[in-house]
Amino acid sequence: MNDSAPRRARVRAPELIGKGGWLNTGGTPYTLADLRGRMVILDFWTFCCVNCLHVLDELRELEDKHRDTVVVIGVHSPKFVHEAEHQAVVDAVERYGVEHPVLDDPELATWKQYAVRAWPTLVVIDPEGYVVAQHAGEGHVHAIERLVTELEAEHEAKGTLRRGDGPYVAPEPEPTALRFPGKALLLPSGTFLVSDTTRHQLVELAVDAETVVRRIGSGTRGFTDGTAEAASFNEPQGLALLDDGSVVVADTVNHALRRLDLATGHVTTLAGTGRQWWQGSPTSGPAREVDLSSPWDVAWWNGRVWIAMAGVHQLWAYDPAEKTVAVTAGTTNEGLVDGPGHEAWFAQPSGLAATEERLWLADSETSALRWVDPDGRVHTAVGTGLFDFGHRDGAAEQALLQHPLGVTALPDGSVAVSDTYNHALRRYDPATGEVTTLATDLREPSDAVLVGDDIVVVESARHRLTRLRLPQEAVRVEAVAHRTQRTATEVAPGTLRLDVIFQAPVGQKLDTRYGPSTRLLVSSAPPDLLLEGEGAGTDLSRALELNPAVPEGVLHVSAMAASCDDDPATEYPACHVHQQDWGVPVRLAEDGTGRLPLVLAGLDD
Repeated sequence: MNDSAPRRARVRAPELIGKGGWLNTGGTPYTLADLRGRMVILDFWTFCCVNCLHVLDELRELEDKHRDTVVVIGVHSPKFVHEAEHQAVVDAVERYGVEHPVLDDPELATWKQYAVRAWPTLVVIDPEGYVVAQHAGEGHVHAIERLVTELEAEHEAKGTLRRGDGPYVAPEPEPTALRFPGKALLLPSGTFLVSDTTRHQLVELAVDAETVVRRIGSGTRGFTDGTAEAASFNEPQGLALLDDGSVVVADTVNHALRRLDLATGHVTTLAGTGRQWWQGSPTSGPAREVDLSSPWDVAWWNGRVWIAMAGVHQLWAYDPAEKTVAVTAGTTNEGLVDGPGHEAWFAQPSGLAATEERLWLADSETSALRWVDPDGRVHTAVGTGLFDFGHRDGAAEQALLQHPLGVTALPDGSVAVSDTYNHALRRYDPATGEVTTLATDLREPSDAVLVGDDIVVVESARHRLTRLRLPQEAVRVEAVAHRTQRTATEVAPGTLRLDVIFQAPVGQKLDTRYGPSTRLLVSSAPPDLLLEGEGAGTDLSRALELNPAVPEGVLHVSAMAASCDDDPATEYPACHVHQQDWGVPVRLAEDGTGRLPLVLAGLDD
């Protein structure tokens, strides 16, 4: 390294290994040696994770700007059992418009080699094959872009930079009427409106649920109001009918709510700015002036449009009379905690269904069915937390789902759950407290609508709507239960030193203008795993006292750091928020470690 170049830690990058092989390369496998001379950004992701989807969107501009020097490789590292299926990864890569090579790593081999602990994690490898940076969570692409620019200049001068086309090979498009549809709505005319998510459109289907009547949206990513032909969406999902006969659309990747005039096909924006909500942003106010975060579903309940705000693990509501939005439940912490709305924790709420007395919701990352009562209190019907999932019927307290995305109210007071990763339609009956299975052999069902005695299911990964007769009896299935397959970290009993590593990007410093610029929140499951160290604070290091009577559990760690440009001549410095949540499985062992480092940004030297 020449004297003028910045000095960085140099750790040789481990090889890329994945039993599922390579996608988006035309069948060609790659090694790091094949990519020598290029900067490589490894994106450790899994397709259930909304934060991972945010990072995919953050990376698009960087990929385009540095296309001849940077190769982004998605390393798919599953949380749920379904995500370890190769075809599911193939589907997800198309569903979310991933335009770079993806290594399918179902056994987490590369994840372990790089000591990754969280989804998403970005690792930067320089043109000589050394790891030079690691970032967990969202909001880091601005820092990585600066680093890439420096590395380009440094390795151009050294003669170690190799420019050229990357290894990405686009797959052939499939000629289906729908492509990974998300949600559906029965219109008063008897036709169906479907969010054709991957094609960035809404599609109206005839009463047969197959014949295309019309398409709304240009079919390319965008955020434009206007006619049915000119308007544009970005991976739309949820749909709800308003009293005036119009439809509100959860325009997920645009972080917005849109309005469709069914008579004219004209699209306008109701809420959101197009920017993603970050910690410190307003949580209420004029709807067009407040940032949102990946709204996934919408439902009309008690005079407002309730929003499953998957990106920040909350419920919000839009008031059409006042044209305002506000948080209604959730703290932004990810997990399963019931109680008053302002104290409740959610984990990617992704499906809503309203009855007079309850707002039902599918809380996908906790594999849970939950509900809100008219007083705003949150309750859990099925589900226990972030790490337990499966397909088990019976009493609700021991029943298991796997990443459900949809919920549908049935006439008898029960609800049907689109149990997405179990490829099943489930039923929960509040009167008996029992969970049953209505149908299997669906492919990633993400929503369902009731049509008379039938239920029409959105089979997202089969690209169609499927009509089923509601069965009189449940389908018998063999019960299975799973826990996330990540290896537990062995820690010594007693005091455990938790260090969250954060190094401000080059040219930036911690933003202390309005007080502490860092936040650390720690909790555990089970709660008695921690004797001391639980709660919130501003120091990114903390001593945790583990309970020797609890042999294993999960530490939940949430960290945030804000940094701003460090040039005193800049009157209005650009500032960025870096944040990440970790769920770290731990097991007590006499020879275990006494320190737990979690990298938010930088390297743990």
